[in-house]
Amino acid sequence: MKVLQLVKTSIGAAWALRQMRELAKLGVEVHVAMPVDGPLIEEYKASGVIVHPIKYSLVHIIDSCKQLCQIVKTVNPDIIHSHFVLTTIIMRIALCSDKRPRIFQVPGPLHLESFLFRKIDLWTAQKNDIWVGSCSWTNECYASNGIPREKIFLSYYGGDIVYKKSSVHGKIRKELNLPNNAILIGMVAYMYAPKYYLGQTRGLKGHEDFIDAITIVSEKYPNVYGVCIGGPWGKAKRYGHKVREYAKHKTNHVYFLGTRTDIPDLYADLFCVVHPSHSENLGGAGESLALGVPTIATKVGGFPDIVIDKVTGLLVPPKNPDFLAQTIIECIESKYDLLELANKGENLVRNMLDVKNTASSIREIYNKILS
Repeated sequence: MKVLQLVKTSIGAAWALRQMRELAKLGVEVHVAMPVDGPLIEEYKASGVIVHPIKYSLVHIIDSCKQLCQIVKTVNPDIIHSHFVLTTIIMRIALCSDKRPRIFQVPGPLHLESFLFRKIDLWTAQKNDIWVGSCSWTNECYASNGIPREKIFLSYYGGDIVYKKSSVHGKIRKELNLPNNAILIGMVAYMYAPKYYLGQTRGLKGHEDFIDAITIVSEKYPNVYGVCIGGPWGKAKRYGHKVREYAKHKTNHVYFLGTRTDIPDLYADLFCVVHPSHSENLGGAGESLALGVPTIATKVGGFPDIVIDKVTGLLVPPKNPDFLAQTIIECIESKYDLLELANKGENLVRNMLDVKNTASSIREIYNKILS
């Protein structure tokens, strides 16, 4: 079986790399068409993936289409597998007369939440298009918009469950010079600036909501501190500065640790972790659950697939700092058995999101499509 994957970046999207690496181990001949200016290129090659250089651009779409057509002619794949909206649109335009099956594995629901971008996805599709949602919300959205169920599959983007619970304790408290009785509420996420063309006024990950919630909680419990782990993503440095300034004007109970590599040590210091995203697939919830940390997430996108309310974690409505603050207070006041929630969450995701299992499900989807 020969599959051509379409990826728009060789800088990020390591989840696509992990999936392709495992598919190659399963005997799939994996090719990828992607820009070759990023640090992940050598990792793709080392994983047995054959790399074909291309530049994806809507501004220079004719050139992008020509490049893709040449790659398809050279590779002659059984299936074409796209991972982004941009690569999918270019694939459909460039290969409008090509009848082989092509997959759009949807990495997140953001474009489906916009009427215009959702319609572009649906309007450009043809009979040989198939969708693989990476959360249940995505699949239900496609089905409710008229896509037949037999053309929709579900497969999560898996990860390497390499993090082990750390035996280090007190690292954050020592670094920030906080007392031993400090209750640390964590948010582990890169800072993504608002997409104003989608009507967003706050960051995609909900940093401002987190700051507002910690402000409320710390007024009742002065020993509560919020800890933001993760710096600005890409060109969002200006937004990152704006978030820090916002926190400075709201409270002195929120700290920023920036991008770190000692994540397990930091998680070990947290009372619970919050994922207040406005739009999300599974986000960082898989990571916090895998490390057995009590998890609160917004009820958006794929979060409910793994943060099952009052079973593996707690769900709150998005863009609602007051509700989030009250939920944190209830956790502090022992309304929930956080240890039990964390244990159940860990047991769920360590199997469900293991990349070996998720890649195997993709190969099964390939077999179903080709048969």
